[in-house]
Amino acid sequence: MSATEVSTSLENITYEVKGSIAFITMNRPKVMNALNRKTVEELNAAFHAAKEDVTVKGIILTGAGEKAFIAGADIAELSTIDGEKAGEFSEKGQETLSFIETLGKPVIAAVNGFALGGGCETAMACTIRIAAENAKFGQPEVKLGIIPGYGGTQRLPRLVGKGRALQLILTGYLIDAQEAHRIGLVNEVVPATDLISRCETILKQITANAPLAIRYSIDAVNEGVDTDLSSGLKLEAKYFALAAGTEDRKEGTSAFVQKRAPQFQGK
Repeated sequence: MSATEVSTSLENITYEVKGSIAFITMNRPKVMNALNRKTVEELNAAFHAAKEDVTVKGIILTGAGEKAFIAGADIAELSTIDGEKAGEFSEKGQETLSFIETLGKPVIAAVNGFALGGGCETAMACTIRIAAENAKFGQPEVKLGIIPGYGGTQRLPRLVGKGRALQLILTGYLIDAQEAHRIGLVNEVVPATDLISRCETILKQITANAPLAIRYSIDAVNEGVDTDLSSGLKLEAKYFALAAGTEDRKEGTSAFVQKRAPQFQGK
């Protein structure tokens, strides 16, 4: 399915490919890009399209409008579901975000405003997070009588530490972009006008490298981060061997010796 075909099939998300970058934009600005069941399904479809498109080397995920990246779950929908359906909603969101996290292609969250609840969780599933100066982050679910359900209780402590994560989750307090950067929740903070261009620059720096080496690096980090050091080193050796057996490794080392730019083929 082409980028145009994917885009025309979506209502709450826009999908566009420019060069080697897929731009996925949450497009419900009237409700601050809140996540409902349909939007999660479309988010899943858009990322599947990006994974399957061999011309796409990286993805930028952002929100429409100037106020929000994703302001959280659609409370109107959430208020009408019971515990069993809420559990299904949580599992579907977790499945989608895990797919984003393990896509094998770099995904940058361009956080252009509020990233709350499911929005913060979506950003955390991305490879890298770049925040505009006006961005705000939080997991305020306890204020609604629930808890984070899209991975917030698991990814947040892995990024910022158990104590900081629990403080954010239990207070429901929001933090600004500068504090998010200080505690390691985001990689960089930039002026809002520079947000997308900075994300594009980073992706170009990443995608100039060997595609399989990028994928194996993401896999090694994702799989090794929760293990002990010894197990993690074994994982690294496995992926190092896989990378060393590729045509891209031969091209990369030959290009270095010959003092020329490599021409990677992802093989």
